[in-house]
Amino acid sequence: MPDTRSESIVGIDAHAHVFNRTLNLVAARRYTPGYDAPLGEYLKHLQAHGLSHGVLVQPSFLGTDNSYLLAALQQAPARLRGVVVVEPQISRAALHEMARLGVVGVRLNLMGKVLPDFREEGWKDFFGHLAELGWHVELHRHVEDLPLLLGQLIPFGIKLVVDHFGRPDARLSIDQPGFAEMLELGLSEQVWMKVSGIYRLGGTDRQNLEFARNALPLMEQSFGIQRLVWGSDWPHTQHEDSVSFGRVIEQLDALGCSTPFARALLVDSPRALFGF
Repeated sequence: MPDTRSESIVGIDAHAHVFNRTLNLVAARRYTPGYDAPLGEYLKHLQAHGLSHGVLVQPSFLGTDNSYLLAALQQAPARLRGVVVVEPQISRAALHEMARLGVVGVRLNLMGKVLPDFREEGWKDFFGHLAELGWHVELHRHVEDLPLLLGQLIPFGIKLVVDHFGRPDARLSIDQPGFAEMLELGLSEQVWMKVSGIYRLGGTDRQNLEFARNALPLMEQSFGIQRLVWGSDWPHTQHEDSVSFGRVIEQLDALGCSTPFARALLVDSPRALFGF
């Protein structure tokens, strides 16, 4: 793991993507980028908005070819961590090499996919290897399915991270299917939540922000302030025309977090989770 002790942490972005349009994209993809999102541009955004560190997450359209992400980590190893997408059959040696480069977790982007059954034998060794490395498993799925998935994963004893508020529907109330059950599983002290992607919550800007404001205190009660982290979700794939880095900073400010809460979201909690 890269040594970051000499790097002053003033703010950590827990969720961003880097890629370029010339990379090999998986055939079964929901989105095709028509632009590049290079590391240099991302680092400029961090600096412009008073942030110092970031977590690069493998985008779904690149599948399990993490080479671009791994190369990016090596360009700024003290400032970056990575979350990759891999097959469960990946070798332990390959996982250890990724860990050496700054990878700290695996993403399971299950949007639009058949739900896996984590009780099947093939997953046991995989999650065991992740636990040995101290990595987390990141889940991206709509909230109604999260209780089932989290319930299957918690017994493995690994750290679990939920993307984008759990992808609830902001047009519905907090009583929508799965939301209360997800909060209850947060009491396990094994689950982290990404306070990110407010614009992905399915409603108007006003509905999305109102839902996020109402949900955040409930998440603080269930997950604890030490298991909530903020992410920009740059470059805001599928929303590039209407969302910018500055806009998500405005949405963060609009949540009205206290100074201690904001420090936890941006520094203390992500530093602990991602090993900065």
